[in-house]
Amino acid sequence: MTRIGILGGSFNPPHLAHLVCASEAAAQLALDRVLLTPVAVPPHKEAEHDPGPDVRLELCRLAIAGDERLGICDLEVGRGGPSYTVDTLRELHARTPEDDLTFIVGGDIALGLPSWHEPEAVLGLARLAVAERSGSGREEITRRLAERFGEAAAPVFFDMPRLDISSSEIRRRVAQGDPIRYLVPDRVAEQIARGRLYR
Repeated sequence: MTRIGILGGSFNPPHLAHLVCASEAAAQLALDRVLLTPVAVPPHKEAEHDPGPDVRLELCRLAIAGDERLGICDLEVGRGGPSYTVDTLRELHARTPEDDLTFIVGGDIALGLPSWHEPEAVLGLARLAVAERSGSGREEITRRLAERFGEAAAPVFFDMPRLDISSSEIRRRVAQGDPIRYLVPDRVAEQIARGRLYR
């Protein structure tokens, strides 16, 4: 059995906070591998200044290059259209049913789980792992999910250093000509410059 973490998102572009989240999840939850899984079309919001799913997928490949613990899942980009977590988890489970799946989210995303497409099925296919520091945040998430889905839905938590980096901020900095080095991996910064992305 291989323990696989799934970290989804627009990755528009991928940045160091994404990689730290994946790395901390792998280390603290004893995952064999964490797969960055870019969406084709975000279901709840339009990807601002989106260079396209194939470009974002390539940026993810560049971001994880050289780290054997991290990988890429291109199912959602290959499928096209709006992406739902449950569809991706079902397909991963069908391909390798022996794998143990963990779906990785931030605390704010975990609180929104009841509004997801088929949330019960998501919880049945994968363990929910939440990047949230100890304290009231964890208690509220656990309580809210238990109220909606029962005690069996209890998530696992892992700590993540507080990094105030966002893709929208990086896009803004690129558009203004500000440096993004040390906010994204060097190869991602180089590709953004070479492709004149987000300008």
